[in-house]
Amino acid sequence: MPDGTRVYAIGDIHGRLDLLESLFEDICDEIRQTPVSRPVVVFLGDLIDRGPDSRRVIERIMGGPEPKGPLASARYVCLRGNHEDTMLEFLADFSVGPRWFRNGGLDAIRSYVGQVDSALAHDYPALQRLFYRALPGSHLRFLSRNPAFHVEGDYLFVHAGIRPGIALEHQDSYDMMWMREPFLSSEEDHGKMVVHGHSIVPEPESRHNRIAIDTGAYRTGRLTCLVLDGAERRFLST
Repeated sequence: MPDGTRVYAIGDIHGRLDLLESLFEDICDEIRQTPVSRPVVVFLGDLIDRGPDSRRVIERIMGGPEPKGPLASARYVCLRGNHEDTMLEFLADFSVGPRWFRNGGLDAIRSYVGQVDSALAHDYPALQRLFYRALPGSHLRFLSRNPAFHVEGDYLFVHAGIRPGIALEHQDSYDMMWMREPFLSSEEDHGKMVVHGHSIVPEPESRHNRIAIDTGAYRTGRLTCLVLDGAERRFLST
């Protein structure tokens, strides 16, 4: 990282506001102990689905840093994950419903509308209308505008991965949100160290060309943050 910049990259949250708030407290404690002039918090996507608080996670991140405190001067960067991508698809085409709901989409809808009657659980057109009416326009704009990647120093941040052998300017945003193979098994130097979530690992995984930090928060209760400070790397976990 450039001098004066410290990055906190946060893995897949999946509606676990409780874990996110705990991680924010740890980040603030660290900055109090070792101040930095330019903190950057990068959310790697998959804010929603599976956990109970998709709506409140989005609101928390949209609100930005607290106006006072260790993160007051921080920059927030939120990437689009495959779960946000699927949610946006569902709003445009209710036939996406079965695929989204298999991956926790109904949990996201419940966070906006409350309990869903069992008679509606598979009525995708009705649920699409219900969700669209309940979703604030500010949330839709926020999720629609989130980028597929971010670069800081020698690091490239994406949700899922990149296609090996393709220059960054020619990468496809779909791959960045959905990729597993051939990225995960690639030994290639990607030009920058790639930091990603999407593929769950039991412990943060550091390789010579990528760092994986999705530790399955929604089911393990463990949300992981990679801290990048100068040439140093370390991890914070709930």
